[in-house]
Amino acid sequence: MKKRAFLKSLGLAGAALPFLALVSKEIANSKNPILPQAIKKGDWVGLISPSAATADRMQFTFAKEALEGLGFQVKLGENLKKRRGHLAGTDEERASDLNEMFADPEIKAIICIRGGSGAARILPSIDYDLIRKNPKPLMGYSDITALHCAIYSQTGLITFHGPNGTGSWNSFNVKQFEQVFFEKTQVLYQNEQNQSDDLVIKANRIQTLTPGQASGKILGGNLTVLTALSGTPYYPDFEKAILYIEDIGEDPYRIDRMMSTLKLNGTLDKISGFVFGQCSDCEPGGGYGSLSVDQVLDDYVLPLQIPAYSGAMIGHIPKQFIIPNGSSVLLDANRGTIQLTQDLFQ
Repeated sequence: MKKRAFLKSLGLAGAALPFLALVSKEIANSKNPILPQAIKKGDWVGLISPSAATADRMQFTFAKEALEGLGFQVKLGENLKKRRGHLAGTDEERASDLNEMFADPEIKAIICIRGGSGAARILPSIDYDLIRKNPKPLMGYSDITALHCAIYSQTGLITFHGPNGTGSWNSFNVKQFEQVFFEKTQVLYQNEQNQSDDLVIKANRIQTLTPGQASGKILGGNLTVLTALSGTPYYPDFEKAILYIEDIGEDPYRIDRMMSTLKLNGTLDKISGFVFGQCSDCEPGGGYGSLSVDQVLDDYVLPLQIPAYSGAMIGHIPKQFIIPNGSSVLLDANRGTIQLTQDLFQ
């Protein structure tokens, strides 16, 4: 991610901030989130690119075929294949595709083809009233965290932190997609563990940071994107929430900086539970005396004395949970599980 450009883009909010702040506060105080409409096989879904451009043309084919393999008919965003620098078209074009998919009655769900960087630039151009009146599932992760946060803070709509269109559609992800969207089960999110030749299972292990259970709405996403929204109207209210975060390619000192932001802006003092997913390629660099990610989590999470665990299958990994952002869940830090406790669809 090009984080300096991402942070600079937040200045685009401009004159809309006072009004959006009032809307955000109103939504945040609402007890019940907005549920998206249910979807089924045979429905039309929209494929859009609200963040970075896709350089390899075959990726468009892969994404379309994956969605068709899930049983959908696919409509490509008008500007899906555009490019402006690292972005998938201008801010106006990318926002237009999102707004048009929510406005189109034929489209029942919206999938983001990839993340990258740039979603924050379109937040002031999103028609939140339109989304509120036409609630549909929207799914993606990484930079799409900006959309999850903004849409929830401005409308209360539950969106889905899960595979992008060009992501891995292995059997685990497909099965969970079907459980969430077609079977509409209240999923128990628990790491998959397959026994290997080793005496001890090492893959997908969780670590309980603080034992116990906690309930609340689950909110979060990519740590870099989330913290960059701090201080804007698009930042969700984390009062009594379960915070989940993940990241990729960050040195531990950067994770430390971002966790410090969550402490200083009051987020960590509000939450009732904490889940850390995968931090891919986040090992200490060559600097002398670097903290590890484990030490950073200990410094910020243990003093909270709330149920917390790390190692969840959330993040830039092939097999990943599909988390309904804004839904009610029960966190069990001892077992390393997240249990949905509400229906997700109208």
